[in-house]
Amino acid sequence: MNFDALYPEIEPDETGHLLVGDGNRIYWEVSGNPDGKPVVFVHGGPGGGTSAWQRRFFDPEKYRIVLFDQRGCGQSTPHASEPDADMRFNTTWHLVADMELLRKNLGISQWQVFGGSWGSTLALAYAQAHPTAVSELVLRGIFTLRRFELEWFYEGGAAALLPDRWEEFVEQIPPLERPRMIEAYHRRLFDADPAVHVPAAIAWSRWEAAAVTLLPEPAKVEEMSEAQIATAFARIENHYFVNGGWLQEGQLIAGVDAIRHIPAVIVQGRYDLCTPMMTAWDLHRAWPEAEFVVVDDAGHAASEPGIQRALRAATDGFAAN
Repeated sequence: MNFDALYPEIEPDETGHLLVGDGNRIYWEVSGNPDGKPVVFVHGGPGGGTSAWQRRFFDPEKYRIVLFDQRGCGQSTPHASEPDADMRFNTTWHLVADMELLRKNLGISQWQVFGGSWGSTLALAYAQAHPTAVSELVLRGIFTLRRFELEWFYEGGAAALLPDRWEEFVEQIPPLERPRMIEAYHRRLFDADPAVHVPAAIAWSRWEAAAVTLLPEPAKVEEMSEAQIATAFARIENHYFVNGGWLQEGQLIAGVDAIRHIPAVIVQGRYDLCTPMMTAWDLHRAWPEAEFVVVDDAGHAASEPGIQRALRAATDGFAAN
């Protein structure tokens, strides 16, 4: 992947694990200017974890950059790839509480919240729960877990554009179970037998990896085929989707009044297959005060050149505040 539109690589100055309860420890790191504007990067998935390149959306001379791995993934423990993974304490509202605990532990009064895909979901949920803690929002690839958003990607809608990849995805599921793919995958992903849950996890993860970019990126598909990464990613995503994110239908768009005053930029790839522009448009119509940026030559991934440029422009614009 090419990250020429972003800032140069940097290393973290501080790292640690925060005990957040229920036996969970979340990995966190801080880089950039220790006296700079605080920003927290909220990764996607859920279950995607963070990567070093994600520090590069922010000017390291102007921002104090916080990255963290959400429960069960990345360098957080316990890991959702473990055979006996317990997901009872991994919900949207646990993650919102984790973010608030991390903010307080780092001594931050307000921070910019930057999130894409599932990260936009969690960013919206956090901001609506703790609006006084948020200085700005930068959101990308808007996803709010409404039922038709899930059905588009996991029940056959996106298959119209990726029939070859969809065929690989449905091969894991007997024909009689295919009308409810998310539930069918749930049964396999949470089977204790690795011979059952690992192939299902790899198929789930490869389907998403194949759809995230406008142009195919085979290396991304292969990266998401690694058993441990795929198992944590697929299990956590599926767990959230089966439970509707513990959100009421349409809750995050209906709740915009709580954050209407917060400066925000919404960045959306026009050809996003994972989180189609319909959701970003609904959020934009409900929240016209937020700047709305459509990238006409991009799909879903934050790594795509047009998305990179739009996100960097957003963080640069807020850096002076």
